[in-house]
Amino acid sequence: MTMEQNPVKFSLEDGIATITIDRPHRKNALSYETSNALTGLWDHVDSDPEIRAIVLTSSDCGVFSAGLDLKQASELKAREGVDILTKMIDPFHERMRKVKKPIIAAMTGSLMAGGMMLSLNCDLRVGLKGTKVGITEVKRGRGSPWAAPSLTMIPQPILMEILLTGELMKIEKLHQFGFTNYLEDTPDKVRARAYALARSIVEGAPLSVKAAKEGLKAVMDLGCEKGLEKSKILHEEVYASEDAIEGPRAFSEKRKPVWRGI
Repeated sequence: MTMEQNPVKFSLEDGIATITIDRPHRKNALSYETSNALTGLWDHVDSDPEIRAIVLTSSDCGVFSAGLDLKQASELKAREGVDILTKMIDPFHERMRKVKKPIIAAMTGSLMAGGMMLSLNCDLRVGLKGTKVGITEVKRGRGSPWAAPSLTMIPQPILMEILLTGELMKIEKLHQFGFTNYLEDTPDKVRARAYALARSIVEGAPLSVKAAKEGLKAVMDLGCEKGLEKSKILHEEVYASEDAIEGPRAFSEKRKPVWRGI
């Protein structure tokens, strides 16, 4: 087995970074090379001030991501006697959950297992009508500890059914519970909607966007009372910024604000 080259594409335009899983021949499954490439990109997007929002998508093949590359996992076990997760820098993509800039999932196909993990780690989700979603680990003898935080996103009985049965569920059903922000008719429309959301985010004050995301995550992690206190602390930077002066000034002068992010 040779090491796969460039399984993830990256581009940046008008403040929007596009990260594309490019493995259509394997249903965009997560090889360890793919996983490690993604991990490296999360550090990059946080450190680049030009990046204001991220769209995570994949090459069109009917599947956004099939999750762990089980074929590679089997080959590694047979050849080296190791589990594929040992080859991954961040196997459960916990770094992705800490990215300070909004991540929008443009899910142009069905998603399961690790594909579901990636989507849950995003802040906004746009799905494709007629596709299916699931966490299939129980059918493969694998685990899904990363699914626990999704209890704040999906009702407990629905999430428990997904986890315990491993069966795929129509995305339309999960949309009813708020799993996706939008459902679109075609892959191109999925991406178009994701970019429209990204452009709206880019138009906002960078520090305000950052604090808004981190404030909500604080409530998810800490609960309402402690999360609120944390959110107020996170917003101190916003109120003390030059942008907090620029916003009202631009409004009164009836012009578009010029954000500096300071």
